[in-house]
Amino acid sequence: MASKAFLIAILISMVAVPSMATYYVVGDDAGWQVGVNYNEWAAGKKFYVGDTIVFMYQQGYENVLKVDGPTFQKCVASNTTGLLTSGNDVILFGTPGKKWYISTVDDHCSKGVKLVVTVWEAEAPAPTPIPPQTRGSSGASEVSPIKSLGRMLKMILA
Repeated sequence: MASKAFLIAILISMVAVPSMATYYVVGDDAGWQVGVNYNEWAAGKKFYVGDTIVFMYQQGYENVLKVDGPTFQKCVASNTTGLLTSGNDVILFGTPGKKWYISTVDDHCSKGVKLVVTVWEAEAPAPTPIPPQTRGSSGASEVSPIKSLGRMLKMILA
C-alpha cells in the first residue's frame, strides 16, 4: 500500500505542481566548515525564491546564523536569535534579495565560514504553446494531463 501512495504522490507532483526549485548543499561534499571557499562555491550559481540551501556540518562544531551585511563584514554577531545548530540546517528562500550567513563558533567566520548569496525572483515557466489546429479539428482527440493522471491513478489503485 505504501508503494501505491508513493507513486500517487510522485504522479501528482509531476502533473499538478511543476517546480523548478533547486536544492543546494552549501560547500557540496565539504559541507560547512573551515577551509572551504564559499565565495568560490557560490560563484556561477543563481539562487531563486523557492530554492533550498542546506548547511551540513558536525553538530557542536559549527553553527549557522543569518545576519545583515554589516555583521557579515565584521564577523561579529551581537544578536544570535535564530542560531541554527542541528548540523543539517535547511533554509528555503522565500523572498528575493541578498542573504548573509556566518558561523559564530570561535573565529570561524573570519576564517571564511560565511556565505553571501543573492536570491532572485522565481522565473515563471514558459507558457506551453497551443498546437495549431487544422480546419475542422477541435483538438478533442488530445488527452489532457488531468485525464492522463486520472487514468494512471485508476491503474495504480486497481
